[in-house]
Amino acid sequence: MATLLSSRASIQAALCTLLTAPWPSQRDIRSWLQLLSVLQWVLSFLLLGIVSLLVLIYLVFTSFWPIPALYLAWIIFDWDTPEKGGDGKRSPFPPALQQDGVWGPLFPWVHPSMLVKTHDLSPSHNYIIGSHPHGILCVGAFCNFITGSTGFEEMFPGIRPFLTTLAGNFRLPVFREYLMSGGLCPVTRRAIGYLLSKNGTGNAVAVVIGGAAESLSCRPGITTLILKNRKGFVRLALQHGAHLVPSFSFGENDLFRQVVFEEGSWMRSIQQRFQKMMGFAPCVFYGRGLTSIQSWGLLPYAKPITTVVGEPVTVPKIEDPSSEVVDMYHEMYVRSLLKLFNDNKTKYGLSETDELHIL
Repeated sequence: MATLLSSRASIQAALCTLLTAPWPSQRDIRSWLQLLSVLQWVLSFLLLGIVSLLVLIYLVFTSFWPIPALYLAWIIFDWDTPEKGGDGKRSPFPPALQQDGVWGPLFPWVHPSMLVKTHDLSPSHNYIIGSHPHGILCVGAFCNFITGSTGFEEMFPGIRPFLTTLAGNFRLPVFREYLMSGGLCPVTRRAIGYLLSKNGTGNAVAVVIGGAAESLSCRPGITTLILKNRKGFVRLALQHGAHLVPSFSFGENDLFRQVVFEEGSWMRSIQQRFQKMMGFAPCVFYGRGLTSIQSWGLLPYAKPITTVVGEPVTVPKIEDPSSEVVDMYHEMYVRSLLKLFNDNKTKYGLSETDELHIL
């Protein structure tokens, strides 16, 4: 009897302690939701495709085999959709990527992001926006051209933004739907050409020109771009008469820390060979943890990103441009990008002596 009374007293004391303990504030709950939403995004980009593929392969050998069979049939039927910009639609699945979904209100709280407009973009034209630098996960490009969280469509009325990514990502099950739901499309001539020629006007296709090669040199304080021999986007712009627009995300390279292997080392060689075979480079990187800023994890550091969209370079429509014409407009684009960088670098965290190195 005494033991029962003691247990009841202990339970009552625990309940009283629980009731008197301070409950998480709305601000605390929102902060946790913000962290979890960004963690979901990072893990989705790193793991969703390969995990979905392994799960579907496993299900083939179980009584649930109709699920991968039906999905395979859907993939075959829907194979060309990514090459058509997702048919110009943003799917309602998953809502995390919709402009009116959780990414809109949550992403900029974790990454204080800002979009700066320097010139108007006319809805009567199409555009290729060069996004620089690549960084580790292209957070600036994702924030500004996909989530709508920084007000791109309000700032540039009548312009529909699209973001391109590796075509191989659209061959991974489930991950392809995840990407298309946000307005992403493959960085292929066919996909970009479709958006610039068969989707009307007012389309702005953002291309992260440096790509995987640029991510290998990503580190805080380094402003090196892979651009000198990247001219395919200029040729596409000429073939479709799309104006070229430079953009630069100040702070992109400060979001993660990367273990950078020296040129000539065996690890660097492995990264470069993997990049040539698979289209992307395996980077060894880390950010902050979920519990505190001091802990290590996969969350980006909460550093401000300011994406400045520059002045369009007017491009004529030439169906078969010569190499000389491509070189000329490429040089014009590079000059416009350098001007954009130099005019804004001291406003957004860099010094007057910082230079943009183009390789």
